[in-house]
Amino acid sequence: MSDSKYIHKSHNVSVLLYHFVYPAKYRRVVFDKNVDQTLVKICMDIEKRYEVHFLEIGTDKDHVHFLLQSVPMKSPTQIVKILKSITAREIFQRHPEVKKVLWGGAFWSSGYFVNTVSKFRDESTISKYVRAQGMEKDYDVLHKVKQLTLF
Repeated sequence: MSDSKYIHKSHNVSVLLYHFVYPAKYRRVVFDKNVDQTLVKICMDIEKRYEVHFLEIGTDKDHVHFLLQSVPMKSPTQIVKILKSITAREIFQRHPEVKKVLWGGAFWSSGYFVNTVSKFRDESTISKYVRAQGMEKDYDVLHKVKQLTLF
């Protein structure tokens, strides 16, 4: 896997990191070493075709954790649809034994967890930083000067 980085586009620069958790349908134990390896390969192929970069992938028998980076044009919902549909189809094709455990034809549960992750600070640090904007003495003086010259 790789580290997160600034993604430069024509009109924005971003570092959008997400932590997703996808449970397998019925919380069935479907992830073993072979399925794990297949999942990682599939994700590396997805990375080549979509603007989704996997930083970490971790499985725990009945669910998967993804730490990934994407671009502002891809919403978390779009990312979920891309990942769930492609990984489900490919795992079923490559591991027919998994389909026997999941009798309904679906690989993933309909639900998921998503959380944003900061590369630089935690929520309280960012909150303090945002709250402190414009608190410098020079800021007040600058705005008073601008107001006086406008009228």
